[in-house]
Amino acid sequence: MGMGGAERLECIDLSCPDVERLAQQLRKACLETGFFYVANHGISEEFMAQVFEQSRKFFTLPLEEKMKVYQDENFRGYTPIFDEKLDPAKQRLGDAKEGYYIRREVSGSDPRAKDPLQGPNQWPSPDTLPEWKQTMEMYFDQAEKLSRKLIKLIALALELEESFFDKPGMFDHPMAAVRLLHYPAQASDPEEGFFGAGAHSDYGMLTLLASDGVPGLQICKEKDAKEQVWTNVQPLKGAFIVNLGDMLERWTNNLFRSTLHRVLNYGVERYSIAFFMGPNFDCIVECIPTCCSELNPSKFPPAKSGDHLLGRYKVTHKDYEAVANRKYK
Repeated sequence: MGMGGAERLECIDLSCPDVERLAQQLRKACLETGFFYVANHGISEEFMAQVFEQSRKFFTLPLEEKMKVYQDENFRGYTPIFDEKLDPAKQRLGDAKEGYYIRREVSGSDPRAKDPLQGPNQWPSPDTLPEWKQTMEMYFDQAEKLSRKLIKLIALALELEESFFDKPGMFDHPMAAVRLLHYPAQASDPEEGFFGAGAHSDYGMLTLLASDGVPGLQICKEKDAKEQVWTNVQPLKGAFIVNLGDMLERWTNNLFRSTLHRVLNYGVERYSIAFFMGPNFDCIVECIPTCCSELNPSKFPPAKSGDHLLGRYKVTHKDYEAVANRKYK
């Protein structure tokens, strides 16, 4: 399992007025690594500091308090350390991290209320964390807005109309989630199968990752290589690290990469916040016409976005069957 140095990622500066140039830069990043930085994105560092502060406040609560909001049948709420195993083939224990899922809430009269993963969020008691819910909902809205801006840029990078992914049934009711993450200060040992987060690709369209500045994220550009080479992705102050997910790789017929990544802990506590943006649950993802031809036929059959997500949860979430049985039977 080879280890490389630091990966030099493209930095997409959204303050640049030359959209064509940004689209070309983004295309290069999507072809080469599937990872890039986004700077001058409009979410202030002051606000991000508040979000991280609220995240820390939750994770420093006693375990019994956190377990009051344990992940429910809608996959919302708290996931304890070792609860998830992202690379079951290589991990002895689960991921050495704890997390918290927050998704979009819809009312019972909304047609989407019947979708799997829909339902109310779980929130810590306002008596314990009075500003928590308001801060997280505000962050969710800002992260979704930024994701939509990047999806338009991705369409241009694919030489499509900017509005290509705005079609009804694609992202009008996206599967989106904020996931707060806390990695306790336990050093990873890849040889022993002990990781902060096991190797995986993300399941949706794209992921925004905010970091507290502590390193640990690594990527492997050739996921099918026999000898995997891992390189470090350094946090960049004020910027998000963005990576592409499996649905975009399917849409683009492997042209744009959903890159394997993992987290190693170096004996220092680490916090990060992921925002996952995926297509509607019922969106059928099939090859974009500009990404296949007679000489390059589609490599994937059409797939329902939600089925892919739940299929991955089934493999990686410890209590998936118990949680799913509560919901789907």
